[in-house]
Amino acid sequence: MDFLYVKALHIIFVITWFAGLFYIIRLFIYQAEAEDKEEPVKEILQTQYKLMAKRLWYIITWPSAVLASFFAFWLLFKNPAYLTMDWMLIKLAFVFALYFYHGACQILFTQLQNDIVKYSSFQLRIWNEVATIILFAVVFLVTLKSAINWIWGVVGIILFGVLLMLGIKLYKSIRAKKDWDKDNESMS
Repeated sequence: MDFLYVKALHIIFVITWFAGLFYIIRLFIYQAEAEDKEEPVKEILQTQYKLMAKRLWYIITWPSAVLASFFAFWLLFKNPAYLTMDWMLIKLAFVFALYFYHGACQILFTQLQNDIVKYSSFQLRIWNEVATIILFAVVFLVTLKSAINWIWGVVGIILFGVLLMLGIKLYKSIRAKKDWDKDNESMS
């Protein structure tokens, strides 16, 4: 198979892998928020979110991770010179971090499937941004193919992460104010 076809398939499955990782955390957030609902709403929501998460995780996310990895290994096999490039070695370190993130999401998935809710929706929102940071790092490394400026890249990623956290805190405070205003209106 032509190198560019393999590369295209790798990119497609990386995209679907990230889509699955982003959406699974959204489902975890909804499931955590459903914990605060009254019965029977809580049970209905929890059942639906578990089903949605199970389908997403095993039909899209895991297969995409496996296929993205398969095509990545194929690319490296067809062009082993990549392994001598500094930017690729740093990219592979971020990919390793992504595998770790995926494994941690598997643990969260298993806990939530067993009705073990250990994290708040706010904590899960922060966790969701880890994949975003990895995505930014990998895309910039692959696009710029420069490991010389990786220190600036890491500083940029950290600053981006801080901005994301501030945005999440702002969202949380706006949401809390809306909920507070809604509660005050219903008491009037």
